[in-house]
Amino acid sequence: MSSSTSAARAYHHGDLRAALLAAARDLLRTHPARSLSLREVARRAGVSHAAPAHHFGDRQGLLVALALTCMTEFVTAQEQAAATPDALGNLLGVGAAYVAYAAQHPQAFTLIFDPEICPPDRPSPLTPLIERNHALLDSLIQAALHAGQLRSDQPQALAAALWGTVHGLAQLVLLGHLPPDAVPAALHALLTAVPGPQNAT
Repeated sequence: MSSSTSAARAYHHGDLRAALLAAARDLLRTHPARSLSLREVARRAGVSHAAPAHHFGDRQGLLVALALTCMTEFVTAQEQAAATPDALGNLLGVGAAYVAYAAQHPQAFTLIFDPEICPPDRPSPLTPLIERNHALLDSLIQAALHAGQLRSDQPQALAAALWGTVHGLAQLVLLGHLPPDAVPAALHALLTAVPGPQNAT
């Protein structure tokens, strides 16, 4: 079902806020967030141009709400990729899901990391989702350490290094410097370069 269809159904069921968010999400598939306007979102949803301001206050409020929708998609995709009994396989799956979301939803990915929407130096409405995402990575690293598939006495530093590398791969794919089909091998090389006891020298 398209987002525009979702918007129409939400509106006809009386949930105008959801209809506006669905319309904004639909626009974000082909337009950067910086180009979205309250008026265009209202037009896409088929409602009064004053409706978005009533529900979101201003354009910034709309973008924050839209970023929450996109961040929920992003985190959920990673969680769904971590459903196997193999800890290292789950890390590979989560990394692949991270990059795949960026490749498939480039405007949404850019929005959720926009420092004006998700400021890194203070809490924001996205903070609980960010913490949930970090907790997922931390738990997967701990599981891989416990299973002997990774070895590190600095798990938090390892988490930061893995996150930074996977995010860098996502950016390279977005900018066309790395083909998406190169990502699985890159992730595998990255994780197998962090030795567990079985392959430590």
